[in-house]
Amino acid sequence: MLLHHKFIETAKQYGNKLAIVDRTTNRRITYARALIASLILSEKLKKYDPGFIGIMIPTSAGCLLTMLAALMSGRTPVMINYSTGAAQNAEFGQKKCDFKTIITSRALLEKINCRIVPGMVFIEDIMNEITVYDKLSAAVKSKLSAGMIQSRVAAGNGDDNLVVLFTSGSEKDPKAVQLTHHNIESNIRSLTQAYGLRADDIFLGNLPYFHVFGQTANAWAPLYLGMTVVTYANPLDFKTICDIVREEKCTLVAGTPSFFWGYLHKSQPGDFESARIILTGADKCPDALRKGFMEKHGKVLLEAYGTTETSPAITINTSGNNKPGSVGRPIPDVQVRVENYETGEGCKTGEIGKILVKGPNVMKGYFDDFEQTSLAIRHGWYDTGDMGWMDEDGYLWHVGRLKRFMKVGGEMVSLIKVEDVLEKFLPPDTECCVVEIPDALKGARIVAAITNKIDEKAILKSMSEHLPNIALPKHFIHMPELPKMGSGKIDFRKVTDMVRDLVREKV
Repeated sequence: MLLHHKFIETAKQYGNKLAIVDRTTNRRITYARALIASLILSEKLKKYDPGFIGIMIPTSAGCLLTMLAALMSGRTPVMINYSTGAAQNAEFGQKKCDFKTIITSRALLEKINCRIVPGMVFIEDIMNEITVYDKLSAAVKSKLSAGMIQSRVAAGNGDDNLVVLFTSGSEKDPKAVQLTHHNIESNIRSLTQAYGLRADDIFLGNLPYFHVFGQTANAWAPLYLGMTVVTYANPLDFKTICDIVREEKCTLVAGTPSFFWGYLHKSQPGDFESARIILTGADKCPDALRKGFMEKHGKVLLEAYGTTETSPAITINTSGNNKPGSVGRPIPDVQVRVENYETGEGCKTGEIGKILVKGPNVMKGYFDDFEQTSLAIRHGWYDTGDMGWMDEDGYLWHVGRLKRFMKVGGEMVSLIKVEDVLEKFLPPDTECCVVEIPDALKGARIVAAITNKIDEKAILKSMSEHLPNIALPKHFIHMPELPKMGSGKIDFRKVTDMVRDLVREKV
């Protein structure tokens, strides 16, 4: 089903129920009002070129309504990452997907000090153009039956693109991922079945909509099921987020480990009392973080695994089926295969290999990139580029990107495993990222970037009891903080570049 058509049905069903609580602008919008607003905006967007349309607006009611309006007007949202290099990302998106118009916010550009890119249209100006006639016309249309409203907005089928998202670019240039209505709807259905998602849930919407986790969890799942989504534009405003969860009685909270570290430190006991599901993903969840949430809030952090290309969920832990440290079992209707990265044969239980995924959640492909699409998807199986192993109970254990394995002296070393061991001996509140840099003799060296001063000799001695010598870091580089992507994931590419520069200075 087309998800903007599904929203129309939901809006007609839930009418006066709150659809969006926007804590950035302090607006509280019912489903009936959200329907009217999206119908007004859809008419305004029809004057722009058909096809793709860029959207670069922070997580808010405005962004949600613009996404809905774009789809109703027959346009496909291309979400632009504004967290770093916004202007360059806007131009990259325009060139990659061959479109001109980007709906953005003048307030955002001023806040992030971003120059105006040709083709940018400000949502503030669009709002100022809205007339009394526009409002009355949309209000009248909103009173029609769901079927009649659906017949008056853009049609299509479930295999049409719902959104185009760009991969993080943490390792190389971003790729344009085409996710269809069917892709994301299938993920919502699977997650609803696994977690018992329901209309009376209140979802904290603090993730950016240019990230797939934000799209599915903080946008389409709430609108699909008739939940209330509580939006807030800055997930790094840790104290405010904790206040919002407590005040709005959020039942569903999702985020990355780096976000949850901030929430743990800035929260008070009771802030997360209303949360029945707290879901973490994108990076490995440290044992210390899980322990901290249990001790302070009596809440279990459930770890999940997904990718942009899979809409995103692949495997999840649930309250009834949870193995801390694993990333859970495959969601309903999705298959996971672990195969030898050299031979392509299926791996035995406990044997590390490449993670492949098959199911209705797998993307249509990378836009205008047949070569990368054909390399990523073969016979319906999507190669995640990640490594892991399955245990005897069907739980997947993620051990890192294939690119985060390295050969040292002819042996394969997992940088994720080195991080896991290192984390156990670091002082509290210390983040780490282990990277490789070139070495003239052995081909590569392992270097650990950390955010606090440590006793290096003592740490290495402790690590040597769990790792072979070739897997021990050769240098420790202190950084005040590790660079992050807008999603909260560590930017490995940037960390590696910084470490290489700092090691040259150190040696």
